[in-house]
Amino acid sequence: MEPVNSTDVSEFFLKGFSGYPALEHLLFPLCSAMYLVTLLGNTGIVAVSVLEARLHTPMYFFLGNLAILDICYTSTFVPLMLVHLLSAQKTISFLGCALQMCLSLSTGSTECLLLAIMAYDRYLAVCRPLRYPVLMSRRLCCLLAGAAWVLCLLKSVTETVIAMRLPFCGHRVVSHFTCEILAVLKLACADTSISEAFLLVGAILLLPVPLAFICLSYTLILATTLRVPSAAGRRKAFSTCSAHLAVVMLFYSTVIFMYMKPKSKEARVSDEVFTVLYAVVTPMLNPIIYSLRNKEVKEAARKVWGRMQASR
Repeated sequence: MEPVNSTDVSEFFLKGFSGYPALEHLLFPLCSAMYLVTLLGNTGIVAVSVLEARLHTPMYFFLGNLAILDICYTSTFVPLMLVHLLSAQKTISFLGCALQMCLSLSTGSTECLLLAIMAYDRYLAVCRPLRYPVLMSRRLCCLLAGAAWVLCLLKSVTETVIAMRLPFCGHRVVSHFTCEILAVLKLACADTSISEAFLLVGAILLLPVPLAFICLSYTLILATTLRVPSAAGRRKAFSTCSAHLAVVMLFYSTVIFMYMKPKSKEARVSDEVFTVLYAVVTPMLNPIIYSLRNKEVKEAARKVWGRMQASR
């Protein structure tokens, strides 16, 4: 089969779960419901954190950024995936594939950094409470969040351009339900070592390094809370740490499995199920675990809702 230059490629076929019609029928209502919950929950977090003055703090600033990220991340592929679950025509244009790949990489990478930034914020709040307002200023919050967004976007654009400039072979069937970069690279006829090297460096910088930083931050937080004389204070701190770490471990463990496992020639359905897990379930749980169990957010949400009702 002769390789076809990528400039001649007009579209890709996303295989997804096409070989498992029963699974498609199960996934459509399930993913639709999870996507709706993700949109409503994260939009609610953003609205409350903006409208309620009491939540204008670094913690809720970063939570708002995380909520926006979760909305953007899931929206890069879930709507098209839902259409393909009900359609026999599971195609995506070359440009659409590149855009989906870039935005998915960018938002996913940004979330890795943002989780580490949030851990650092909690470390300062718990371990350096007197200097916290000075250390975590509004300017620093914007700088950290902005740097995470911009740097990850630049990284993702570079990875996408390198991958999509490769020549592709014949059938152009992507063994995935999205234009996931590793699945697209399997169609390349040329040497993919440069693209794989970029991905490996990015995976190391955005997975083990931030995860180690998060673990270190929370180890110091736990060490500090153990010295708190109040049992209620310790329980509150431990509850906050366990909830955050539960989402961190869910997110990082699945992503590390996907991007740092040994390469296999044949795509497996289990890989796609894991992708659904970290790409759909985690953003849905984030508002619940991070914020909706927080009394401040509940009270703020009630106040905002009350003001909306009173204004009608």
